[in-house]
Amino acid sequence: MTTRIDCDTCVVRGLACHDCVVTVLLGPPPELTFDDDERQALDVLAESGLVPPLRLVRPVDGYDVESA
Repeated sequence: MTTRIDCDTCVVRGLACHDCVVTVLLGPPPELTFDDDERQALDVLAESGLVPPLRLVRPVDGYDVESA
């Protein structure tokens, strides 16, 4: 499985960029792709305190709510 990181679709873009591993390592890119091994390596680095964790939050499709 591949993890695609598109900062343009991140719900917390701007709020959490300063503490995101993507920004720390590469600056704010338009889009990145990590494979499972790379994602796991980033998780290990973050758990060790060497880099901040990935802060990507993807939007989810919600329910359409109609009011009366």
